[in-house]
Amino acid sequence: MSPPYPADSVGLVTPFKVQIGQPLALDCGRTLPQHELMVETYGRLNAAHSNAVLICHALSGDHHVAGYHEGSTKPGWWDNCVGPGKPIDTDRFFVVALNNLGGCRGSTGPSTINPETGKPWGPDFPLVTARDWVRSQALLADELGITAWAAVIGGSLGGMQVMQWTIEFPERIRNACVIAAAPKISAQNIAFNEIARQAILSDPEFHGGHFYEQGVVPARGLKLARMLGHITYLSDEAMRAKFGRELKTATPSYNFDVEFEVESYLRYQGQSFVDRFDANTYLIMTKALDYFDPARDYGNDLAATFRHASAKFLVVAFSSDWRFSPQRSREIVKALVDAGRNVSYALIDSQLGHDDFLMPIPQYHRVLRGFLARAAQECA
Repeated sequence: MSPPYPADSVGLVTPFKVQIGQPLALDCGRTLPQHELMVETYGRLNAAHSNAVLICHALSGDHHVAGYHEGSTKPGWWDNCVGPGKPIDTDRFFVVALNNLGGCRGSTGPSTINPETGKPWGPDFPLVTARDWVRSQALLADELGITAWAAVIGGSLGGMQVMQWTIEFPERIRNACVIAAAPKISAQNIAFNEIARQAILSDPEFHGGHFYEQGVVPARGLKLARMLGHITYLSDEAMRAKFGRELKTATPSYNFDVEFEVESYLRYQGQSFVDRFDANTYLIMTKALDYFDPARDYGNDLAATFRHASAKFLVVAFSSDWRFSPQRSREIVKALVDAGRNVSYALIDSQLGHDDFLMPIPQYHRVLRGFLARAAQECA
């Protein structure tokens, strides 16, 4: 999009890399001596460095949260929520967004060069966890001169990172927005992730993860993985309303070509994903989702886990989200109440499903705006 940008947009933004020179010990037992993170920021950091907000991305997200890149008409993935006067108000907050370690949008990950070999890391890149990401983000905060976040916010896998922040660095987070998340994923969710991974791993073009050196992409596997995942992000009602059982032609063709609208949609979403994402990164991200279980270190007692937290919490769930259902959010709320923490909970009436956390639903935005307005007053 060319200027002028919408009045409530952060406008043209330019991502930048931050070099993390300190070693990072990972949960898997390996250590990265250094790494890079691709970052975007919006708004201004105040003199006291007290108004910084961190946004953690979900499975396939990245650092481009708001505004526009040069020559692009597509805004960031949460542009409806971040900007001047929006719920995450860039007139009041300095907002930081990053591509997580292991990502494929500029941060150190499987598709970047391993300095020890001069070749892409590929399958040799270590498996990382949400706790590794939070520790990496803490090093980023150090580089940016941010001692404590006014708030850390995230949906889905991003919400899990928010919870981990409150446990890992309670002194560095004052407010926590946990949106459409769960304290750990179900066996059903792990099963979905495993099918997606097997689709990638069994693609003949995967080459054990060394496909970069072959000049190919395991497109079939990655496309199937995304198609499967996309089904779980939408509610049955949303798919019925959007596609129904409409055929693309007047009569069935009785073959395996695209006949139903929903087939066409899924194939489009799958191919678009192949064009922008990395297969090895998808494997890493889904495993990080599977591994997340902060209560494991506290005798599987989630309330005992949250007794280490000191942040004020906002937990948000969506009525049509069946992948991370409202029941899972209530588990978080109950544990926080049992731990004696300060928590607010909102169940948003919605239609789309898990992806509702990305939508500009008025009730949802009012809840976020109200919670963050108080956070802004604290750091004014």
